[in-house]
Amino acid sequence: MPAGPFAAASGLVLAAGAGRRYGGPKALARTPAGAPWLVLAIRALVEGGCRDVTVALGAAADEAASLVPDGTAIVRVEDWASGLAASLRAGLAALASGPSPAAVVLPVDTPDVPAAAIARIARRAHPDALSQATYRGVPGHPVLLGRAHWEPLSATVRGDTGARPYLIAQGADFVECGDLWSGADRDTP
Repeated sequence: MPAGPFAAASGLVLAAGAGRRYGGPKALARTPAGAPWLVLAIRALVEGGCRDVTVALGAAADEAASLVPDGTAIVRVEDWASGLAASLRAGLAALASGPSPAAVVLPVDTPDVPAAAIARIARRAHPDALSQATYRGVPGHPVLLGRAHWEPLSATVRGDTGARPYLIAQGADFVECGDLWSGADRDTP
């Protein structure tokens, strides 16, 4: 569904985890050239059309916060160790005080995501929107969550299970982005 008369979506970067499989918090990860993954995620969201960006930080939050560009909101996830769901709930709660009709959610471990993939999802921003990028039919990120879904989704997510069961149950729209990039996240250095 097109954005219509509604404002642009907000961006939400999930970067609170300890990154056990990665070997440390992915919020501190950098490309081989030295670019922080946090900065790349924020840039992709902004260049993809998000009106503002919030970053959810937990493990190594103080160190990671120093990487976050000025003008980007930070939400500290106190219960980050309980899993991904805590980051998603905290991020959506932080966005709820603003006017955004939807949130484009992106985990920090997708440093190769192009702004074009964000734009393809973000242009569907609407309070009732529920969309997920797919890569040759395989669900991935980013995900668009309309404001109407923030509270019910937050009530259902637990532990390390994110929005996927909710997206399935609610019949989220799939948006093919495999022509733009692989959709791969990074779990190992």
